[in-house]
Amino acid sequence: MSDPGKVATPPAIQGSPAGQKLPNLHEHPASREKYHGWIWVVVLLAAVLVAVGIFISRHHTTSASASPSTHGGRGGMGAGPIMVSTTVAQTGDIGIYVTALGIVTPVNTVAITSRVQGQIMKVYYQEGQMVKAGDPLIDIDPGPDQAALLVAKGQLARDTAMLEDSKLDLERYQEAFASNAIPKQQLDTQTATVHQNEGTVELDQGNLDSAQVQLAYCHITAPISGRAGLRLVDAGNVVQAGSTNLVMITQLAPITVVFTVAEDYLPQIQKQLAAGNELDVDVFDRAQVNKLASGTLQTLDNQIDPTTGTLRFKAIFTNEDNALFPNQFVNARLLVDTLEDVTLLPNTAIQRNSDTAFVYLLQADQTGTNQTSTNQTATVKMQTITAGTTDGTVTEVEGIEPGTKVVADNFNKLSDGAKVIIRPANGAGHQKRKNTSQ
Repeated sequence: MSDPGKVATPPAIQGSPAGQKLPNLHEHPASREKYHGWIWVVVLLAAVLVAVGIFISRHHTTSASASPSTHGGRGGMGAGPIMVSTTVAQTGDIGIYVTALGIVTPVNTVAITSRVQGQIMKVYYQEGQMVKAGDPLIDIDPGPDQAALLVAKGQLARDTAMLEDSKLDLERYQEAFASNAIPKQQLDTQTATVHQNEGTVELDQGNLDSAQVQLAYCHITAPISGRAGLRLVDAGNVVQAGSTNLVMITQLAPITVVFTVAEDYLPQIQKQLAAGNELDVDVFDRAQVNKLASGTLQTLDNQIDPTTGTLRFKAIFTNEDNALFPNQFVNARLLVDTLEDVTLLPNTAIQRNSDTAFVYLLQADQTGTNQTSTNQTATVKMQTITAGTTDGTVTEVEGIEPGTKVVADNFNKLSDGAKVIIRPANGAGHQKRKNTSQ
């Protein structure tokens, strides 16, 4: 029996040492926070594993549903033949060009000013109008010059009459002197008077001519044919002689283009000029896409610019369609020489890597020159070539013979020895290329 005077002691928990107490979680907050932290780590790891599993499952599903032919790559194992177009190397002529930046320069540009002072009475031209040499442009008040002309005419008439009178007196003095009626001194004086009056008449005639010229300056006409610029003065304005521009006229046809070429090309160009050859020049727009006009080389400057190592050339163009405009920036292309009977390929058939240029040949034993039927299977071979002069869409090449058939597209899927299916040719490469300078 227990002693009623003692307090009962709780029995020990099973599995723990006798008399040892369990830890009280409410008495240890740090242990409780550590326990919750591990739970969140486990939850996050589980979420990551689920996401990775879903991604892998979807990736395998997409790969399994894809057609094997679409993943043939570059003609790898298990891939079907690659559909390609072909082209044939040609024999033809190609030009060697020098390209340079140029500016359109008018042959003549005239700034018209007044040569007399006066008020503008009438303006004949319209802004931007094409005028011809001799067309009326502006009239200036002719009143003062007409009055000056009238004065000059009166002086001439008066002095002419005085000259005639002195000549009559001279004839009488000569007769009187012959009969010893007057001394020789009187005859000599009359002779000098005649000469004096002759000088006066010539002076009056000069004044009359000057007045006529001044009057003509009141009517201004176009000195050259070209386009009139914007109006600078209006009727009613008073202009001074030589101080005010009345109108600008620029000749548009023919017109020239001035462009600069590196001095390295000068010996080759001089050789052609010394042989008497006329060098063709084509001009293109700023993007070098649209051809604006074709002309010929007119001349070259007399010295090289030492700061840039370039020489200025001038080409002339008929410009009948006004395609070239003064001060317009263009790209000039000078034909220096023409290579004849060389092997040509379209630029799109030539591939390049970091080392060299190459093409994909169709094996001659599997495809003849005329075998271009649809769905024909062949094998391609990578062939290194040397690319030379390029003109437009074709390039001169060395390393293959004319008539060689090469692949023209789908290069991103090709490799050496790949199987291909030939599409019908697009017509390129079946005719001999003509001289590109024509």
